[in-house]
Amino acid sequence: MLRNAAGIGAAVGAYGISFGAVAVAAGLSVPQACALSALAFTGASQFAFVGVVAAGGSPLAGVATALLLGSRNTLYGLRLSRLLNVRGARRLLAAHVVIDETTAMAVARTSPAESRLAFWATAASVFSLWNLATLLGAAGARAVGDPRALGLDAAVPAAFLGLLWPRLAAGGGSRAVAVAGAAVAVLTSLILPAGVPVLLAALVAIRLRERT
Repeated sequence: MLRNAAGIGAAVGAYGISFGAVAVAAGLSVPQACALSALAFTGASQFAFVGVVAAGGSPLAGVATALLLGSRNTLYGLRLSRLLNVRGARRLLAAHVVIDETTAMAVARTSPAESRLAFWATAASVFSLWNLATLLGAAGARAVGDPRALGLDAAVPAAFLGLLWPRLAAGGGSRAVAVAGAAVAVLTSLILPAGVPVLLAALVAIRLRERT
């Protein structure tokens, strides 16, 4: 179990390096990129935020988009609340690290004790390596000068697509939802400020996903 938690942390950390680099390419400073990883701590939402900012959208639009994508963690929390049985300050800490990986590790165990160990071990591994990787990626991108000169700004949509691709490759309704969301984003980008099309596309995708 602990070995699996460490492996998951290492795998997620690789994305952290990408996030640090693209965050700097989007205009964030190294401390800002690190603060976003520490305080937000949900990869898809973080990539969405920097994607909106990189496109010229307002930070408010970026935050709204990130919150929409991170809303699924609320459902995870409902599932885990009885399983983890935490109280007080530990409850706030647990809520902060409720993500896809910690949830999957916890619910796959056969006893509450194993679930709690899997959850906290995965949380510690992913949180520490994700934040360390963010620092390395952001500092490395800053060291080369203007990240846009190397084309790192193009890494924002590429990295986000990398997160989505496993879901698209699975087929089913995911592809239809992705196509609809992309169409809304492209069409509304012609008439709306940067960042707003992404927010609308996310709303459409969530609505369609509820129906499938």
